[in-house]
Amino acid sequence: MKIYRIDTPREKKEVLDRLGCDKTGSEIMARKMETHLFVIKDLKAGAANILKQDALASGADLALPAGAVVCRQERFDAVLMGTKRELQALARREKIQPFGLKELSVRLEEFLKERRYEPRIMGVVNANDDSFYPGSRYRESAAVEAIERMIEEGARIVDIGGVSSRPGSEPVSAEEEMARLKPILDTIRSESLAKEAEFSIDSYTPEVVAYALACGFSIVNDITGLRNETLGKLAADHGAKMVLMHMQGTPQTMQQNPSYDHVVLDVDRFFQERIERAERIGLAREDLILDVGIGFGKRLEHNLALLKNMRHFTRFGCEILIGASRKSMIDKIVPTPVQERLPGTLAIHLEALRRGASIVRCHDVKEHRQAIAVYEAIEKGEVL
Repeated sequence: MKIYRIDTPREKKEVLDRLGCDKTGSEIMARKMETHLFVIKDLKAGAANILKQDALASGADLALPAGAVVCRQERFDAVLMGTKRELQALARREKIQPFGLKELSVRLEEFLKERRYEPRIMGVVNANDDSFYPGSRYRESAAVEAIERMIEEGARIVDIGGVSSRPGSEPVSAEEEMARLKPILDTIRSESLAKEAEFSIDSYTPEVVAYALACGFSIVNDITGLRNETLGKLAADHGAKMVLMHMQGTPQTMQQNPSYDHVVLDVDRFFQERIERAERIGLAREDLILDVGIGFGKRLEHNLALLKNMRHFTRFGCEILIGASRKSMIDKIVPTPVQERLPGTLAIHLEALRRGASIVRCHDVKEHRQAIAVYEAIEKGEVL
C-alpha cells in the first residue's frame, strides 16, 4: 500500500468518476471534498447555541468564544466550518429557526452555489497623458496599434478610457474626453475591430458611453459603480455588460484617509445595493461584473483583505474583475518604481484567479497570457 497527499481538485466529481465510483456516490462525495469557512459576526447568544447544536448534528462545527454556552454576552463572533454537503444540510435546518438564522440559511446557500468562469485578459489603453503608468498612455494611431497588439497577444477584452482615475487626478470636461477618444472609437468601428475582441469603455460620462456603445463596445466600465443610473440604462438599451466598481470618494479625494467599519462587509453591502439598482433599471444579473476597486479609496490593509477574501464576492453570481496592475500597493510591500512592478502584479492577479476572479485587467497582456496558461495547466493537472 502507498499513500500520497493531493490538493483539492477543481473538478471534484470528474476525479471520482475516473476512479470508478458509483455515480450517486460521486455526487455525494464531491460535496465532501472541500472544507468551507465562514465568519459570522454579531451572532445573538440564542442563535449561537442553536447554530452550534445544528452544526454538530449536520457534521459541521461552529467555533465560539468561551462563555457562549452560558450566554455571558448578548452577541458573539463565530467561525462556521464544514464541507459543502454538511453546510447544505445545516442550511436546510436553519430555515425554521429564529434569531435571524433563516436569513443565514439563505446566505449559506448563496455561498455554496458553484459558479466558475473562464479566465479572460482585459488589456488597458489610456488615451490621456496623466495615467499613473506611462506605458499605458496612447493617442490615436498609436492607440490602435496597441489595441491590435494586445488582441494578438491574447486580450479577449480591451478597456479604453480617456480620463485618468489615479489618486489626485483632475477631472476633464465631457468635450475634452470625447475629443481624446473619438478618433480611436471611430477607427474601431470602421476597422470592425469589435469582431476580434470585446471592447470596454472606461468612462462615467453618458455622452462618451453612448458613442462607444454605438461604435460596437459591449462593456461599460463604470468606476463610480452606477452612481449615475443613465449609464446603466444605456448599457441595458444596447445589450451591454456593466462593470460595477467600488470606490470610496472620488479620484480627487479617495486616498485621503480612507476608512471602513469592515472593508469586506462594507464592499459587500455596496455591491448588494448597486446590483439591486442595476436590476431595477433593466440589467440582468449575468450582465454585471464586480470590481472591488483595488487602490480606489483603500489603504494597503484594505486591499489585502479584499484580495484575501475575494471568493466572498462570488456569492452574487457575477463575474469578478481584478485590476491591480502595477499599482502602488506593490510599492508599499516592496518599494519598487511603477516600471518594475510586473512580478508583484502577476502574483496578485494569479491569487485573485485562485480566489474567484475571472477577468484580469492589466497593462502587460503577453506576460499575463503566459502566466495564466501555466496557472491553468497546474489547476487542470492530474491528481490520481
